[in-house]
Order: sequence, then C-alpha cells, then structure tokens
Amino acid sequence: MPSFKITLAYDGAEFSGWQAQPGRRTVQGELERAWLEITGEAVRLNAAGRTDAGVHAAGQVASVESATNIPPESLVHALNSKLPDDAAVQLVERVADGFHATHDAKFKRYRYTIYNDGRRPVFARKYAWHIPTPLDVAAMQAGGAHMVGTHDFACFQSVGSERESTVRTIFAVDVVAMPAASLAPGSARGSARLLSTLAPNELQTGPRAEPGARIVTIDVEGDGFLYNMVRTIAGTLVEVGRGRRPPEWVAEVIASKDRCTAGQTAPAHGLCMQWVAY
Repeated sequence: MPSFKITLAYDGAEFSGWQAQPGRRTVQGELERAWLEITGEAVRLNAAGRTDAGVHAAGQVASVESATNIPPESLVHALNSKLPDDAAVQLVERVADGFHATHDAKFKRYRYTIYNDGRRPVFARKYAWHIPTPLDVAAMQAGGAHMVGTHDFACFQSVGSERESTVRTIFAVDVVAMPAASLAPGSARGSARLLSTLAPNELQTGPRAEPGARIVTIDVEGDGFLYNMVRTIAGTLVEVGRGRRPPEWVAEVIASKDRCTAGQTAPAHGLCMQWVAY
C-alpha cells in the first residue's frame, strides 16, 4: 500500500502528548480523526518521536499507509481544515512503500528553551523553563561537550519506558544565550529565531522586554533518545550553569549509568522537537 510522510508542527500545551489515549486529547488522535474525515480510512500513524504532554514540535514527522488518491499538496490543506488551531501540517509527501517514521529516522534534533531572568515571564511561560538565577552558558557548553559521542546514557533515562539498549550517539550539544528582547515582535532576528525554536509564536517577551533578560537554548542532536533524555540533559546542564557542579561532573554522571546522579528532569513545556533527518 502507498506510504505517505507527514511533517507537522504543534503547540503541545493543551495536548496529552503525541500518542493516542482513550478519553484524552492527543496529536495522534486529532491527526487520525482528520485523516478519517477526509479519506474515509481509519489509519494508524507512526511518529518519529512520541512527545510527552506539554512538549512542542516544529518538525515532527509521521508516516501512514493509505490508498487515497488525493494529491499530497491537497492533503495538506484538507488536513489543516480539520485540525485544531494548535496543530498544523506543513508538508505531505508520497514516499517509498514501507516508509516508517520511527524506524527509518537517522537522527533528530531537539531544543530546550530557558528564560533566564530574575523576573518571571508572561508570554514565554508556556514555552520556556523560567530560571531566575544567572546561568554560566560557557560552563554549560563545556559540560555538554562530554555528552558528544557514543555512550551508554542510562543516567539520562527516566523510569517508565525501558529500552533494550541505552547506548545512543549524540552528534552535537549546543548551548546559546541571546537577549530576550531579540524575540520581540518586529525584530527580523526574533522572527527567524522563533520559527527555528518553536512552532507556536507566543514565545515572545513583548516589544519592551525587560533589560538583562536572556533566552538560553540547549540544542541536542542524536541518532535516538531515551525516555525524558533531553529534558534530563537540560536539567543536568542547568546544575552546571548554576555553578553547583563543574563541567567535568557530566562525564562522571555518564560513567555512573545511574539516573540518581544526574540533574532533574526539566519541565516538559521548554522542549521542542526541531526536525528529523532520514
């Protein structure tokens, strides 16, 4: 049966995650409902990553097998006419038969966003973790360097979704700080940054952002991720950024293979799936 690749974005704030669950509003559930209404087919979608409740996506990828004759470009418009406002299909492509969004993914990139200022944010509160104390971004970058490579990342896996192997390869960990004011409406840099950070455009501090406020982003690229891995990486690097631990401590955490040695699991709302490569 023909296979289709769907690229979509969603604001995860009001979703109970990607995976369909009885009685809960999920991204998979909404997309499968829309597909049924348009094509008359009850299908089961597979996603590149099953994002948790509150997690956003700018470039999630889903796959589906379907006998529909509707052209892919028409499916984009049709699906968006049925989807709620906090989810949107960006692209539908006819791909090789048997394509599987999960199994065929080569690597993925996630971004974790932090609002770093003593004053709590208003407009960014659903899309960034508020940390009031100053973060040492250079130390966080140095700590992240210890994660790059192929390692057993059992220390970053939360209980609840055990995998056969906890070995993964991380290609890059990039920690960047920028003035929150650059995300204000009307800023060309801010607009571009918003599009590359989150699907929802509400990650703004307003046209008069407080001086000194910063957005700190942690980008992690790898061939696969364990349950809550990126959020735990963020929590671990924040420990370094706060000066509670030196950058070298990250290597010790990885070597321990013990979840109890790592930092906290950062809140879900700061995480966004950026894109998936095949």
